[in-house]
Amino acid sequence: MHSVATAPLPVATTVQAAPARHSLWGTSIRFTILATVVCGLAYPLFVTGIAGVLFPRQASGSLILQNGQVIGSELLAQSFTSDRYFHPRPSAAGNGYDATSSGGSNLAQSNAKLVQRIQGDIDKLAAQDPGKPVPIDLVTTSGSGLDPDITPDAAFYQAGRVAKARGLSEDQVRQLIERHITERQLGLLGEPRVNVLALNLDLDRISK
Repeated sequence: MHSVATAPLPVATTVQAAPARHSLWGTSIRFTILATVVCGLAYPLFVTGIAGVLFPRQASGSLILQNGQVIGSELLAQSFTSDRYFHPRPSAAGNGYDATSSGGSNLAQSNAKLVQRIQGDIDKLAAQDPGKPVPIDLVTTSGSGLDPDITPDAAFYQAGRVAKARGLSEDQVRQLIERHITERQLGLLGEPRVNVLALNLDLDRISK
């Protein structure tokens, strides 16, 4: 018998495509642009538009108008020094109540300058109304220096001075304060408070 030589069969080979390579820099740049457009432009514009439709007054800064003129905002404290008006909390924003320099004094509780300033304010208020404890918010600044509100205790503490300067009875002034007390939101959030600017404007309406 003769053996017949057979040629080897060709082996099929598969060519694998090289995996796609992505540039890390290119991906990062595209993601940054997308995030900037969505989070930095689209979302703020959307929220601002919704706020302007649903809450137009608040979205515009809660401005207070008098005779067609803007005289302040419910959100920003103003300086009142006359005995005829209720005084807000002290302010360390700029030279005082400066909305362009919002901030606190950044002085520690142990700082001698802060202690002297607070003690001086306490002594001054105590001399005006002896025998009454001075509410803490009348001698301490807020973190922004622009807090428009004071506690009801701070408002009632000033009632006697304002009444005397206006020629009103203290009961009249205290009733006015009662009408301006805003309670906790939903009964839980924040503390009862009195907006100083709104209170002083109402005070002008009943007594010039």
